Amino acid sequence: MCDHCLQHGSAGKWYLNAKNYTAEVLEEMGKDEAFLKEFLLEQYKTFEAMQVRQVAGFSAVGLGYKMQIPLVGRLIKTFAERMLHTKKTTFNPFKAEGHIGQVVPLDDAIAILDRCVDENTIIMKYCMCRFMSRAEKEACCINFGVMSDVIDKLPRFIPEPDESQFRISKEEAIRKFTEFNKKGYVGTIWYGAYPLINNLCACKSPECAGFRPRLDFGIKSIYKGEYVVVHNENNCQGCKQCVLKCQFGAISFNENLKQTEIDPHLCYGCGVCMHACKFDALKIIPRNEMEAVRGRY
Repeated sequence: MCDHCLQHGSAGKWYLNAKNYTAEVLEEMGKDEAFLKEFLLEQYKTFEAMQVRQVAGFSAVGLGYKMQIPLVGRLIKTFAERMLHTKKTTFNPFKAEGHIGQVVPLDDAIAILDRCVDENTIIMKYCMCRFMSRAEKEACCINFGVMSDVIDKLPRFIPEPDESQFRISKEEAIRKFTEFNKKGYVGTIWYGAYPLINNLCACKSPECAGFRPRLDFGIKSIYKGEYVVVHNENNCQGCKQCVLKCQFGAISFNENLKQTEIDPHLCYGCGVCMHACKFDALKIIPRNEMEAVRGRY
């Protein structure tokens, strides 16, 4: 369990604390919903530009090369993490300040939608990461709270052709998210910005702008999940379907044993691989129950 969960969590998980989804957390910072609406509207109007703005004075263009330069790479990583993890009360819509997230398995995502979210504010919009990377429009991002009040002013985020369908019920949100998860998309929950939670996304690598900084450059743009997947070798039939599902390279196939193997250090605990296994050979356990990865998020 991380320090963040201890400070803000319920049952050890910050994203299961219903208070983090209400205006009450804004009031504690001296802000109100009107302020957040203005912030989100400005941020989403220029969403695409977020990926090419400067970090620590360096342009994000050609970042792979710059991160390989020892001093420059460390400087960018430090400033990027400081920006993402900030808890300051002055929000800048032109930076991803306080926009930090964590991987969540299906059961926790359902718990969020069922117990924490105001069901009258649930919407589903296009994933902008996917649109920016592949020019594909897929409505797989679930938002709630204040975001539902500003979405009408952001028509390019609203699914087509039936625009009336972007406002969905709790039951429909759970059904859709379950479909995405079984399809192989990783569940993630996000502050947007800290301390209010308003994004539950179904992410896909390599498009996800939240995962790429961590997977490519080691920048902690997202926490690993509160779980890790373990393997039951007695049930494994060596079908390799879980290997194909894993987006993090945590599962490999041992040709000598004719079974899969899981590297817990690479596992994000999303549980997506379990949907692919027909032999009940995979399950998730709390991360803190495995000594090798305890406290490693």
